[in-house]
Formats: sequence, C-alpha cells, structure tokens
Amino acid sequence: MTSSGKPITVALVDDYDVVLIGVAHMLDPYRDRVVVAEIDANQDIDDTVDIALYDSFAQPESDHDEIAVLVDSPRAHRVVVYTWNFHPDLIASAQRQGAHGYLSKTLPARDLVAALEAVHSGDTVVSDAPVRARSAIGLDWPGRREGLTDREAEILALITQGKSNAEVAALTYLSPNTVKSYIRSVYRKIEAGSRTQAVLWGVAHGFSPDHHRIDHWRGGP
Repeated sequence: MTSSGKPITVALVDDYDVVLIGVAHMLDPYRDRVVVAEIDANQDIDDTVDIALYDSFAQPESDHDEIAVLVDSPRAHRVVVYTWNFHPDLIASAQRQGAHGYLSKTLPARDLVAALEAVHSGDTVVSDAPVRARSAIGLDWPGRREGLTDREAEILALITQGKSNAEVAALTYLSPNTVKSYIRSVYRKIEAGSRTQAVLWGVAHGFSPDHHRIDHWRGGP
C-alpha cells in the first residue's frame, strides 16, 4: 500500500495470458493492497503503474532486452522479475539492467504482496533461491490441467518455439540429460510420439507466445 493509503498498482508482463490470469487470481484476495492491471486486457486501466511484475515463463533468452525496456519505460516506476529460475547469472543480469526485485514463484501470495510493498518503498528485494517443490497456490501455466509441471511446461514452450535440446539446456541452465528426462516425461503425459507431435500439441494448447505484448511498453499500441 502506498503512503497515501491507496493500493499499489501492478502491471503483469508475460507472453502467455493463462500465466497472467493465474498470477492475478493469486493476488486477488489482496486487492486492498495491490491492484493488478493486466497489460492489453480490455479494461479501462491506468497504464502508468507503480510496479511492472515481469514473469519470465519460457522466455529466458529475451529477459535481458525485455527487462531493459521495462526499466526504461516511464510507465513503470519499478520493475520486478518473477521467476522459478534463480541461476546467479540471471539474477546478476537482471540487477545490471536495473530490476528492483527478483522474486520466486514459490512465494505464498502474502509474501509476494509484502515483497512488492517493500520494493515500492524503495528496497531491492531478492528472494532466496527456492528448493524445487510445489508451486505457489493459485499460479497457472499452459498445460497444467493436462498434468504438466511448471518446469515441464517451460520445456515444452521452448520446444514449441523451435529450440533444440542444446538451446533449451543453455536457456534453462539445466544439463542436457536433465532436459532429455523432462522431454520424455512431457511426451508421456501428452501422448506424443515425436517432437513434431509435441510441437503441434503445444500450439494447440496455448504454448505459442504473444511476442507483441512488450510492444505496449516500447510505446506501441
């Protein structure tokens, strides 16, 4: 909450609508402290916000540029990265770009709200690196209803974008063998017998990102 007693305004930035909806749903009980403005939603919202919360779902290769765009935008007073990936290089890169926070998706909603309030007050907040466990209650991602874990969904999203196994490993900071293990699990869950079938399944189930979303912050429509 701001010093004036008004709730903090937060814009959610992500290329996947289902992810935005999941985060907004998780924060909804705290709307007396945080008001969510979903970018490009068909609502009458104020485009100038206190915090842009950047969800890096399945797009780590674009984090550098997109964080810089958000930091430079006069529409966002502060920028916070919201992610499962806590590799030290990614944290350092985000901080060099000027991000004011690097928060874990494993945070309960109440802790996420408290962290956003701390950032709004002028603090730089970096979560402790999470132990891979169950995701925060209320979050959503493409494929969750079909049984994909958050990490499996990110792997499939990258495959759907045309990334090779080596590229997926480099982007996620996982070993090639670990990536192969995730891919086998994904294939089994979606009943895909080949990479082509997996990509077609991904396209049909919301794994094609809307890369135009960030244009809103570049000054586009």
